[in-house]
Amino acid sequence: MSSVLDQLDGSVLRLTLNRPEKKNAITQEMYQTLADKLNQAAGDFSIRAVVLDSNGDCFTSGNDINDFANNAEMGEGSPVFNFLFAIHNFPKPLIGAVKGRAVGIGTTMLLHFDYVAANTDTKFSMPFVSLGLVAEGGSSYLFPKLVGHAKASEIFLTGRTFSAEEALQMGVINKVGSDELNLAMEFAKEVSEQPPNAVINTKALLKSSSHEALNQVMLAEGELFKMATESDEAQMAFMNFLAKKSKVN
Repeated sequence: MSSVLDQLDGSVLRLTLNRPEKKNAITQEMYQTLADKLNQAAGDFSIRAVVLDSNGDCFTSGNDINDFANNAEMGEGSPVFNFLFAIHNFPKPLIGAVKGRAVGIGTTMLLHFDYVAANTDTKFSMPFVSLGLVAEGGSSYLFPKLVGHAKASEIFLTGRTFSAEEALQMGVINKVGSDELNLAMEFAKEVSEQPPNAVINTKALLKSSSHEALNQVMLAEGELFKMATESDEAQMAFMNFLAKKSKVN
């Protein structure tokens, strides 16, 4: 079974993270698959919106640490960058349905989305500093722009978890409910019935003031992130993380 499923519901493409036994931890292969499917959807006029959700009780636990440690590709053209630029440049409505844990990229990717519905049990976190890393996915630009410098510093520097309600108050997500997928699909179907070119042009206008700046920030983050992964500090943090994980399992 594929780790990323796709299903077409009318003019809405649903992409599903399907690695529940690993808390939907994202591998390099999954990043590339997501990038390819998004880029294909961007060029398919019959697809009007994309919904990203997950199987199991967790949206994603972030990068697969083992896969990442053995294959830390972070430069331009890498699967991670291909995915990040696919969501950054995606011209149509991109919608998230989130539940359980949304760790690291599981939270930062949502900052690029146009609409996010989260289950009441969702816990968001961006523990990059805790792992000896730096923010990625354009989050060092998008998050403080959205929530303000003080709140962004508090969350980034501590790596603390925040709830769906707090995410809603900060404007990170749009809706909280017991059926996040239904909320996401309702919005996707509503927006897919709007005149498609008007939707695409409006999204482009909404992003136009920061699009190029975000390109540069994402490239800079990628360089710093790669440097951080090679540091002793990050290696020690990774080992501590894996040791704690093995004790839990």
